[in-house]
Amino acid sequence: MLLSYLRDRLRLTGTKYGCGGGGCGACTVMVSRYQPGTKTILHYSANACLLPVCQLQGAAVTTVEGIGSTKTRVHPVQERIARAHGSQCGFCTPGMVMSMYTLLRNTPQPTMEDIREALGGNLCRCTGYRPIVDGFRTFCQVEIFTTNLHSHGVYCMKQISSFQGSSFYCPACVFQGLPPQLFDQGDLLPLDPTQELIFPPELITEPQMSQRFIGENIVWISPVSLDELIQLKADHPQAPLVIGNTNIGPDIKFKGALHPIIISPTRVQELFAVTRTAQGVYIGAGCSLSVVKALLEGLVQELPEEKTEIYRALLQQLGNVGGQQIRNVASIGGNIVSAYPNSDLNPVLAAGSCKLSVVSKGGRKEILLNKDFLVGFGKTSLKPDEIVLSVFIPVSRKWEFMGALRQAPRKENALATVTSGIRVMFTEGSSVVKELSICYGGVGPCTVSASRTCAAIIGRPWNEQTLSEAYTVLLDEISLSPSHPGGKVDFRRSLTLSLLFKFNLQILHKLWEMVRTGSLLPVVNGQSVDDQVGRPVMHHSAISQATGEAVYCDDIPKTDGELHLVLVTSTRPHAKIRGIDVTEALQVPGVVDVITSKDIPGKKFRTFTGVDEELLAENEVSCVGQMVCAVIADTREQAKRGAAVVKIHYEDLPEPVFTVEEAMEKKSYFQPQRTIERGNVTQAFEEVDQVYEGEIRLGGQEHFYMETQSMVVVPSGEDRELRVYLSCQHPTYAQESIAETLGIPSNRVSCHVKRVGGAFGGKVTKTSAIACITSVAAWRSGRAVRCVLERGEDMLITGARHPVLGRYKVGFMNDGKIIAADLHYYANSGNTADESVLKVLLHLDNAYNVPNLRGHSVACKTNLPSNTAFRGFGVPQSMLVTENMINDVAMKLGRNAEEIREINMYKEVSLTHYKFQFDPKNLLRCWDECKEKSDYDSRRQAAGEFNQKNRWKKRGLAVIPIKYGIAFSEGFLNQAASLVHIYKDGSVLVSHGGTEMGQGIHTKMQQVASRELHIPTSFIHITETSTSAVPNTCPSAASFGTDANGMAVKNACETLYRRLEPVRKQNPTGTWESWVKKAFLQKISLSATGYYRGHDLYMDWEKQEGQPYAYFTYGACCSEVEVDCLSGDYRTVRTDIVTDIGRSINPSVDIGQIEGSFIQGLGLYTMEELQFSPSGVLLTRGPSQYKIPAICDIPLQFNVYLLSDSDNPHAIYSSKGIGEPVLFLGSSVFFAIKDAVAAARAEAGMDGPFTLDSPATPERTCLACNTDFTQKIPPSRPGSFKPWALNIP
Repeated sequence: MLLSYLRDRLRLTGTKYGCGGGGCGACTVMVSRYQPGTKTILHYSANACLLPVCQLQGAAVTTVEGIGSTKTRVHPVQERIARAHGSQCGFCTPGMVMSMYTLLRNTPQPTMEDIREALGGNLCRCTGYRPIVDGFRTFCQVEIFTTNLHSHGVYCMKQISSFQGSSFYCPACVFQGLPPQLFDQGDLLPLDPTQELIFPPELITEPQMSQRFIGENIVWISPVSLDELIQLKADHPQAPLVIGNTNIGPDIKFKGALHPIIISPTRVQELFAVTRTAQGVYIGAGCSLSVVKALLEGLVQELPEEKTEIYRALLQQLGNVGGQQIRNVASIGGNIVSAYPNSDLNPVLAAGSCKLSVVSKGGRKEILLNKDFLVGFGKTSLKPDEIVLSVFIPVSRKWEFMGALRQAPRKENALATVTSGIRVMFTEGSSVVKELSICYGGVGPCTVSASRTCAAIIGRPWNEQTLSEAYTVLLDEISLSPSHPGGKVDFRRSLTLSLLFKFNLQILHKLWEMVRTGSLLPVVNGQSVDDQVGRPVMHHSAISQATGEAVYCDDIPKTDGELHLVLVTSTRPHAKIRGIDVTEALQVPGVVDVITSKDIPGKKFRTFTGVDEELLAENEVSCVGQMVCAVIADTREQAKRGAAVVKIHYEDLPEPVFTVEEAMEKKSYFQPQRTIERGNVTQAFEEVDQVYEGEIRLGGQEHFYMETQSMVVVPSGEDRELRVYLSCQHPTYAQESIAETLGIPSNRVSCHVKRVGGAFGGKVTKTSAIACITSVAAWRSGRAVRCVLERGEDMLITGARHPVLGRYKVGFMNDGKIIAADLHYYANSGNTADESVLKVLLHLDNAYNVPNLRGHSVACKTNLPSNTAFRGFGVPQSMLVTENMINDVAMKLGRNAEEIREINMYKEVSLTHYKFQFDPKNLLRCWDECKEKSDYDSRRQAAGEFNQKNRWKKRGLAVIPIKYGIAFSEGFLNQAASLVHIYKDGSVLVSHGGTEMGQGIHTKMQQVASRELHIPTSFIHITETSTSAVPNTCPSAASFGTDANGMAVKNACETLYRRLEPVRKQNPTGTWESWVKKAFLQKISLSATGYYRGHDLYMDWEKQEGQPYAYFTYGACCSEVEVDCLSGDYRTVRTDIVTDIGRSINPSVDIGQIEGSFIQGLGLYTMEELQFSPSGVLLTRGPSQYKIPAICDIPLQFNVYLLSDSDNPHAIYSSKGIGEPVLFLGSSVFFAIKDAVAAARAEAGMDGPFTLDSPATPERTCLACNTDFTQKIPPSRPGSFKPWALNIP
């Protein structure tokens, strides 16, 4: 593939590996080709991981390195994403840059819709997308701020002073009618299309002769004429035709499909011809979906509206097929003949009576695209030697209407759960149905035609009675077994009805028309303009990340003789290992060794939280995905082939445990089990007006850091030394683990972390375990060993956020005051304890003063992959249960949840349930300001009016507060150290113990050093995090990295500045450089270590009291959603966040953390769903199955405010940690959805509490609405079938 060619052969590492399946956009490049027919150059973005190199003959490929660099000239696209603070961890940035660059090559003055579409195939896990869009929209010819996709109340770069408006807009912006900006747009590099790279003239040729590429396992043939293609297909009927490689490529990579011969007809002109007739248009089967989309858009503009029904329906679906990169290469013919069951296009094409022109040695013919053509899963009626030449799409007729409706886990770039194409033809001037075709995808092995339902409607008037009877027929006609692949059976069956009903609403409207004939805080007064603390300084690596020059772990050049490691994992959830046969693996060419537990010279396990975890399973496996052995070989492909033939002999053990209910039944728990109580809960329940019991289930969440687990271990060749380069949050723990595994002192192991492409808690324990295995391989072989997990491996092996079952009993008075609450948390920990002792009980009060409060938490031991730390470390689970309890109390009392929240909030200086005193003043300020700035009261009233007028769409609002403790409750983890050197030329080198993961810690350390040394940040360089420079570091976690390391850097710089004081006094008018040189001559040390002891925090669980946190970060968030009750889809209309983060060291970095954290929380509570098979196999192992939020999921209006006049004496420069807290505020969208669902249920006569588990997926939301259509679905009897997926936790 092009990706490996670029990275391994050409050493162009700016193009990143993110998923290997075209689902994340990290590997985006621009491909340019000469078009002989039009004599023009076509530029398009594409995923390098899917592009075969042999298919690129005659093409020019541009990577991120090719458009600009810091060594030559940074391109405006690269500069603007960096200046707009759109690059945090930076791993996705090159892909974003190339998507935007390609758009500008084709459209130098794009619209916001163009930008949104161009970025639709690129995922980011850090930023929340807003700053990326902010930077790129500066290319728009006219900025129309139709959505407030920006942060309000921010440091305004339009002010020449240091004003940071704490109000909605700063004065200058209000005067101009523009929003405030976090970056100065006045001096951006201009975009000059005349200065772009030209297309190589030597590639301006027409295809002359066929090509044949012979590889190790595949022969690739590229014909140039249709006759040659027909002959090749006749000679090799089983050979697939590949144009975009978006189907065959993933099948080969992920499913192990083998095709000895592949035919690539990309140069056969007949496959790309477009012919228009009066009856419709013939589109060449080789035309990309982007070309088809552009063609249909032109026809819709040109033809009368009544003739474009089918075209408009197809356009609606084309926008949902993959991202822009996929649509640019995937062909319409390939999409059709792939015959996927949930295809978006086939139902529309089938319902629209479209035809295929087919050619073979036997001649040409036309085939109607219908149920006789689509015959099964991935199967059509095409004969092996037949080739689809073109697709005929007819124009529509008067009184003919077409609809394309779908529901998918994500609004765009997601395979549909159910999709449909419905075409109806009425008798002229009436509502009597003359023709009808209803086709569905996602409810069978292929596209399904509801012919019996159509027959029941044809000849009858289109009205409520006809459709009511048709629903019964449809329900009987389209039936799914309860264990149908993909699950969601009740939801899918419901969707067949509701999508038909939604089409009915569209038709009724059209018939009616036919018959009749749309603040941040100011910096300190008097602060020097050179003092960068408190200013929105650009991320220190943003430019190098945007140019692709930033080096991540797998970008490190390969050393001579380097080996690659691939892990072999268990395929059984609970079994004894009877033997491991590596004989066949060792015979694979290139394989050097197979590492098993017996090869580990030192400790064979790691101990974390007091529980031993084997590095490699030796006698028994306890989950699918547990690491058993590892294969090392000369190349990654050879190692993969070797791993595939390792034979592990198992003896299954009975009754594996997967869910928390099963664990509770068998008392399968890790220790300790914890309980905390204040007051007398049991007695209080006897004194309240009402008691209610409820529960909520919260699913897990995959970290989905863009850079998968990566490491390179290099033996030095002497003194048993190892240099370890890895993507890790805790290099010291990795160092200790490797040393113990090899049985050598820690001083022989140096761990180096330059930057991490996202982590979120997932690169601590598992990273260290994999690094230990990789180190054993390097130790045994004496050669450097590289291990980079593929996305599916990473998701399988490394675990996720803990799923939790929360149960509660709450006692309250009729006025809404909660008197007692008893909460139980059951976390699904997986097969090892790992980091399963979560902060659940410490945050069960959230913002509420419940006088009698009890909590009990249990870590359940199951046979699923071990779960681990994730941003928030149990707090998002804990607080969701609490807030759901509050919500249920409100529903029992018939009041808004916000009223109950206000009644029960901490109001004055108080003690938490663990006896820690705090002042909630800023919590209440955040709450009040959030309600004020969001205009909550009037919008609550408007939502009620909207809901009264709309039957099938409902709006909901929710305001959620947060009180989040910062720092480690284990006091020793709060210490930090630093090392600062001043060189004779005045430049400064800073080393500290924090790792840069996109959170901007290096940037903030630059600002700290700049302030303390009184020099510009340009003098200061932050070097890699290294255990040989700063020893005994603590993990970069708990939102405490800046607090601890900032104080350590400050301490070192203060020491150095004091040392320079005599020199400064001797020459007060001198320069920094002159002082430094003088100090050296006077033998003054220009190097200093810094140390910060940290807070002495603790939690005594026996006494049930302590001070586990240094302080609290507060916030509140109001979100409004609009829910489609028929499909469960929702849209976040608006989100307003107010956070108290003290005095921000860097507003742009902190706002980026707030927005990114919120969007990650939105994903946790409404979208992201991990699914396991009944045998414990993770089914969601990549972006095609697991959906994180994309650019289409950000709120239509997104406002962020920082609380003014807030001080924090417990942290550096009065700042506060912000990385984790805001994630929970994403639950405001969850509770807004629940509010909208409650409105739908109320209209149906249902009131009171109801169950809506997290994530609130469209499936759960739709079923909770309990519409007439969901009620028609007969429930499956539990125990009568084997479900497709487990209900985790």
